[in-house]
Amino acid sequence: MNAIDKLIENTIRADVRAIASYHVPDASGYIKLDAMENPYELPDALRAELGQHLADAALNRYPVPSYATLKRRICAGLGVPSGYDVLLGNGSDELIAIMATAIARQDRKAVVMAPTPAFVMFARSAQFAGADFVGVPLNSADFSLDLPAMLAAIARHQPALLFLAYPNNPTGNLFDEQAMEAILKAMGETGIVVVDEAYQPFAKKSFMGRLPEFPNLVVMRTLSKLGLAGIRLGYLSGDPKLLEQFEKVRPPYNVNVLTQVAAEFALDHLDVLDGQAALLNQERTRLAAELAALPGVEVFPSAANFISLRVPDADKTCSELSTGKVLIKNLSKMDKMLANCIRVTVSTPEENTAFLHALKASL
Repeated sequence: MNAIDKLIENTIRADVRAIASYHVPDASGYIKLDAMENPYELPDALRAELGQHLADAALNRYPVPSYATLKRRICAGLGVPSGYDVLLGNGSDELIAIMATAIARQDRKAVVMAPTPAFVMFARSAQFAGADFVGVPLNSADFSLDLPAMLAAIARHQPALLFLAYPNNPTGNLFDEQAMEAILKAMGETGIVVVDEAYQPFAKKSFMGRLPEFPNLVVMRTLSKLGLAGIRLGYLSGDPKLLEQFEKVRPPYNVNVLTQVAAEFALDHLDVLDGQAALLNQERTRLAAELAALPGVEVFPSAANFISLRVPDADKTCSELSTGKVLIKNLSKMDKMLANCIRVTVSTPEENTAFLHALKASL
C-alpha cells in the first residue's frame, strides 16, 4: 500500500470509501432523456432580457444573505401559505442534507425513513450525516404506499425525518393522500415529514396549502423541473420555528448571485414556464399511449415529467438506445422491484418520436 492509500485509509470513513460517487454520464451528442429536464429554453426575447439582468449582477459582492426579495417572490408566486417563509438551497440536494444534518444526534443514531424505491439522496444524505436510513418497500404491484408496513416501521424505528416524494421518483405515481395523512398523524410530535414536490409543476397536486394543518409537515420543491435545472435552486417551507432550526445549518451565501437574479427574473415569467409544463403533460399522454401499445412493454402511470416502464431486457434496451445516441435511465439496479425497468424523460415531440423509434428497434 502506497502513501496516499494509507492516508485515505487512515482519514476517510470506511462507509464513504466503500461506495461510488454519484455518477452523471456524459451526454454530449445524445438525445438526453435521463435527467427529467425541461427541453425548452426561454423565448429569445426573454433570454436577451435575462442576459442584461445577469450582466448587471454584482459579482464582486457576496449575495444578500437573507435572500429576502427572492423569498418574497417565491412565496407570492408559488403558493406558500400566508405567514410562512421559505428556506433556499443549492437544489433540493442541499436542502435534504441540511435537514439530515439538523436531525442527526450525537448521543444516539437518528433514523431517516422513506418508502423505497426512492430518490437516492434521501439515503445518501442520511448516511453522510451519520443517521441510519430505513427503507420501507412500496407495494410491488402498483408502487403504492404499503401503509400498514409504513406505520409499523414508524412505531418500531421512531424516525426523526421521513420523506414522501409526491409524485415519487423513480416510479412517477402520486401516493394516496389519506395514506400520507395517516403517516403525518403517526409521526406526530416525534418526527418531521418532508413531502418532496419536485414534480409539482406537472402533477398539479400539492400539500403546500396544508402546512397549517400539520406542524410536523415540510414541503420541499425545486425550480429544476420547471425549466431551471441549470441554476440549482430548491426551496422548502414549514412551520417558522422549524425553519429557524434548519436555518442554523444552512451555509451562508449558499445561493449565488447569478442564481438569485435568474430565479427572480423567471418568477416574473411563470406563465411561460407553466405553458412549457402544459406542453410536456400533453406529450406525456401521447408518449404513454404509444409505449403501452408496444408488445412486451408495461407502462406505469406518471404524474411527473417522466415515464417509467418495464421492458423484456432493460440492459439490452439501454445499450442499444445508447448506441443510437439516446440516453435514458436504467432503473434495474436500483431495486429488485424495478427489475427490467427503465425511465425516460418526456421531451419535445421530435425527441419523443426519436425515442419511440429507437425503442421499437431495440425491442
